[in-house]
Amino acid sequence: MAIRPVRTVGFVGLGSMGLPMAKNLLTAGFAVRGFDLRPAAGVALAEAGGTAAASVADAASGADALVLMVVNAEQAEAALFGAGGLEALPPGGVIVLMSTCPPSAVAAVADRVTGAGRAFLDAPVSGGMVGAIAGSLTIMAAGPAAVLEAVRPLLAAVGGKIVHAGETPGQGAMVKTVNQLLCGVHIAAAAEALALAAKVGIAPDVLLDVLGGSAASSWMLKDRGPRMVQGDPPVTSAVDIFVKDLGIVLEAGRDSHAALPLAAVAHQMFLATSGRGDGAADDSQVIRSYHLLNGTC
Repeated sequence: MAIRPVRTVGFVGLGSMGLPMAKNLLTAGFAVRGFDLRPAAGVALAEAGGTAAASVADAASGADALVLMVVNAEQAEAALFGAGGLEALPPGGVIVLMSTCPPSAVAAVADRVTGAGRAFLDAPVSGGMVGAIAGSLTIMAAGPAAVLEAVRPLLAAVGGKIVHAGETPGQGAMVKTVNQLLCGVHIAAAAEALALAAKVGIAPDVLLDVLGGSAASSWMLKDRGPRMVQGDPPVTSAVDIFVKDLGIVLEAGRDSHAALPLAAVAHQMFLATSGRGDGAADDSQVIRSYHLLNGTC
């Protein structure tokens, strides 16, 4: 299959990460046609110099690559196979799936895409909204090396680190799954530690100062810890993101017959937080569930 040089990009999913990623593509000189179910997102893209597409198919029409930055695998499948995104993308175009999805689902989508005469790259990202804005995301790409090289300039416009995780789609998703296992468990562990300190009356600023410079420190503790002691911090990543992502972790564990007890407990804590109506709160607020358990809320 001859892969089209990537100059025009269709972009589906202009959310808190997708919109700044699309803007970075514009800054890098790509023509971008973007679609989102929220009209305001299309307006914001147009104001930045892109084109607001009327549909997924409209975004894909005439594009060299179609980037999917949607919520989950179901939305990706709907965009490609239900809303006409795959059919509208010219032969030789590349589907770049950047959402966090189960590895098995990514592999199945890849088979359908390549069977239709388009190329596919599994390319989930890490770095959150901050990394999306800065163009410094870590990209875990899996697919044939020739496909990766064809879209490398596109990836470089949104990421600071591009890793070729393997030749087979689904391998990038598995690396992201492992990443999210650690992130979710680290956040839950930090919340548990801070909740214990609150129970016995230790000042949170003292605890964070000590832990931040000790062997117990982690990136998540330093980033989420200060927000855990705020009543209603700004949302950079929602509780429901980890309800979804740790669910994917557990699904991958079942598929590979791997026991993941710590991930399962962390998932329950995020699920409990969401179930009380705090799913849209910053993920640091999983600590609210610990406070309720301990009577410190």
